[in-house]
Amino acid sequence: MELTPDIIEVKALDNYNIYLRFKNGEEKIYDMTEHIKKIKYFNKLKNEIYFKRVKPRGDTVEWENGEDVAPENLYYDSIPRNEYNGNID
Repeated sequence: MELTPDIIEVKALDNYNIYLRFKNGEEKIYDMTEHIKKIKYFNKLKNEIYFKRVKPRGDTVEWENGEDVAPENLYYDSIPRNEYNGNID
């Protein structure tokens, strides 16, 4: 299995999206909506203040209580930044 690149920047966006900038220069947007709605493990992320505390951790992202997302999901299931219609700044 091919390794995914490390994440060097992450930013919480509106509507449970997260901006990701990878070490290889790629910028992508990952939608957390379905995870948050359907998986109990992510219940705390419904709180917008908590959701915004996301940090990069190697090839994944993590929140204060250890919630994380599989690196391959972040990389392969995200869309390129230029396809995102929302505000990143």
